[in-house]
Amino acid sequence: MFSQVYQFLLDHKAVIASGITIETIADYNLAYEFAARTAVMAIVSIVIMISKDIKLFLVMFIMNILREGFETIIDPLFPLINAPASPTMDLIIHLVIVGIELLAFIKLYKMYKSVKEKSIEVHSS
Repeated sequence: MFSQVYQFLLDHKAVIASGITIETIADYNLAYEFAARTAVMAIVSIVIMISKDIKLFLVMFIMNILREGFETIIDPLFPLINAPASPTMDLIIHLVIVGIELLAFIKLYKMYKSVKEKSIEVHSS
């Protein structure tokens, strides 16, 4: 994510090489807003990982699943000029990523429920 932030903030040549036009003030506005949102998402993810709080990890996985889910649709439909994979391969890659994140979310949710149930048992004893 931080590489995208760097590109959209500082490396406009790389952005232009991918087929994205940055010519007008409105284009720069969109590029900088995208960079800011991506930076916030990356920083929040790091803070969540440092916290080691299962509930926050669940939120992070939901956030990542939704982001990758949208990219699963957007990237193959609107491929970048210098995309590293064909639209079909990009779709497959995103489906695999979303599947892995979904499995991780389910496992984490089960862990959370187990910890919560044990906590309730301890408090009720």
